Amino acid sequence: MRKFKAITVLLLFSISSALAATVGTISISSSKMGRDIPATLILPDSYSDTPQRFPVLYLLHGAGDSYAGWNANSDIAGLSDEYGIIVVCPDGGKTSWYFDSPIDPTYQYETFVAIECVTYIDRSYRTKAHRDSRAICGLSMGGHGALFLAIRHRDVFSVAVALSGGVDIRPFRNNWNIKDQLGSIESHKEIWETHTVINVANDLHDGELAISLDCGDQDFFLKVNRALHAQLLEAGITHRYIEMPGAHNWVYWKEAIKRQMRFIDNHFTEHNSVESYRLQSNESQ
Repeated sequence: MRKFKAITVLLLFSISSALAATVGTISISSSKMGRDIPATLILPDSYSDTPQRFPVLYLLHGAGDSYAGWNANSDIAGLSDEYGIIVVCPDGGKTSWYFDSPIDPTYQYETFVAIECVTYIDRSYRTKAHRDSRAICGLSMGGHGALFLAIRHRDVFSVAVALSGGVDIRPFRNNWNIKDQLGSIESHKEIWETHTVINVANDLHDGELAISLDCGDQDFFLKVNRALHAQLLEAGITHRYIEMPGAHNWVYWKEAIKRQMRFIDNHFTEHNSVESYRLQSNESQ
């Protein structure tokens, strides 16, 4: 009986190991910043089994964290496997807020993530290299970054998800070194106004992006998330808003990313079905 149990355990371990995503660290050159920047790359298990191309999620970390944070604190590798989505977690600096800083030339993370990183990934891996198969998501500073970049680069991304996103930076003028990237709000007010998501969102038209906001009811960013939600409603911008029990921590985010991966996958599935129908229609003509 013991021998049978040992064989069963070994078999289960072998199966679980065989169905694991490939996780590694890559280096991406940024000509804008003149240096190489690391990123976590997660390839679903099916990537090595088929010649097909895959959609991509760009997943941004929060302030004080790094490219390694998502893989270390959540089951993002398992979710990559489950949904068949390549996940790229680029390093965004400790407090870049994913801007091209007009103050600090060493912090040009809008260009890096939205252009240089996407270009490199599409050239180097079997991706579906069009906006309908690209999503961007992030937590906290990365939530701001995901929306900021997606709105400003709607030709690149079709889905934007913010978890506990700092979607209005103006109430936090003395926090997280934001003024190191934009200058003080007193002397650079116009820059602050044009670099906060809640204002950038005024450029949106309904249907341009699939948007999801997800924030805990004890989060210090709750007020600004509610404000953005109300603004989008008033403007008639279709979006999803989730507010659940929780705070600004990994306990909340590692659960939130599970429901948001479903949201992202549903969008990819819907739009790729439409694209397949269009291709078949064109071929039959």
